[in-house]
Amino acid sequence: MRRPYMVVLVLATFFVISFLTNIIGPLVPEIIEAFDLSLTLVAVLPFSFFIAYGVFSIPAGLLVERFGEKRMMAAAFGVAFVGALLLAVAPQYGTAIVSLFLIGAGMAALQVVINPLLRTAGGEEHFAFNSVLGQLFFGVASFLSPLVYSALVLRLRQPATESEGIIGIFREIVPAELPWVSLYWIFALVALAMVVVIVLVRFPVVELKEEERMGSVATNKLLLKNPTVWLFFLGIASYVGSEQGVTNWISSFLSTYHGYDPQTVGAQTISWFWGLMTAGTLLGLVFLKLVDSRKVLIGFTLAALVCLTAGLFGPGSVARFAFPLIGFFASVMWPIIISLGLNSVAAHHGSVSGIFITGIAGGAVAPLIIGVLGDQFGLRAGMLFLYVTLGYILSIGVWARPLVTNQTVDLRKKRAAT
Repeated sequence: MRRPYMVVLVLATFFVISFLTNIIGPLVPEIIEAFDLSLTLVAVLPFSFFIAYGVFSIPAGLLVERFGEKRMMAAAFGVAFVGALLLAVAPQYGTAIVSLFLIGAGMAALQVVINPLLRTAGGEEHFAFNSVLGQLFFGVASFLSPLVYSALVLRLRQPATESEGIIGIFREIVPAELPWVSLYWIFALVALAMVVVIVLVRFPVVELKEEERMGSVATNKLLLKNPTVWLFFLGIASYVGSEQGVTNWISSFLSTYHGYDPQTVGAQTISWFWGLMTAGTLLGLVFLKLVDSRKVLIGFTLAALVCLTAGLFGPGSVARFAFPLIGFFASVMWPIIISLGLNSVAAHHGSVSGIFITGIAGGAVAPLIIGVLGDQFGLRAGMLFLYVTLGYILSIGVWARPLVTNQTVDLRKKRAAT
């Protein structure tokens, strides 16, 4: 039995996950100034968020099989609500670390639940379409969240007027010197609203396919002895590290080396990174029907490296466009690495997926390494670490030997047949 309302709920969950996850980058310059932090200390914040993925992804898969999707989603949004409220009420560096870890834990649990739920609610025959639609919602939220931050902060820094609605409320509850904290009040309200909706909605019974199950402890131990699993785990970690390494430091880089305002140009640049990533997905779909996925990965990664070089060493006018273009070319990396990895292992795909998802913790490590190097040698030198992560992704296109390759259309044969 198909349940369209559940598809809408899952798409809304994709949107909320992205909206809460990808706002850290635009906030980095504000947090540095507000708490007087070094690059290393501010990098601990995305570290605390993404390390939660490494800690909770596999346990969340086991818990959802025991307690069900409804309880797990309600609990996950409840944890995210507590995390957002904590930072909103007590905006300090220490509470920010705890807050982001709690939000990350909630998002990790949601990532485990929503794909099987989407397959059941929308029907297997529509799963591919609905999955792409979910990624579209994810991309739109990533595009909008920096713009919401920019608009909100700019309004709060303007002189007060008589009728301001929600802005007037924020002026009462948010410290005047920390206008960005208003975002976490919004996050808390959104997470609480999602808890209420989930409690009220009737969930379908989700029968997990074999490839969606997490597998036994023995199975996971066996897979962890497989070098191929580790190689692709590092690929996922490198991708998320590259993505977050760019978005977490774009705004600070443009401010430090080119004098651009983080609240306007910085936020807009990050927004366009995510917007172009969404657009790049559409082009990637075309290429994957025409070319072996390994060749697509090599071509797009080389283009991303060219854009990274232009962004790091070009003038400000070039950097503003080069950094967002990295997002465009990074758009195919995640799905190709995941598909190559799963197609390189003969069995236990559910357990392999769980191991791969923990690679999202790469989003914790790479920004931290960039911050440490940035404190010692300057932020530009720190961001050179992105050549390591992108270089590893490039190598996957060379050494990957999947058991099954992506099906392509041979245009020459089609023309001959015509």
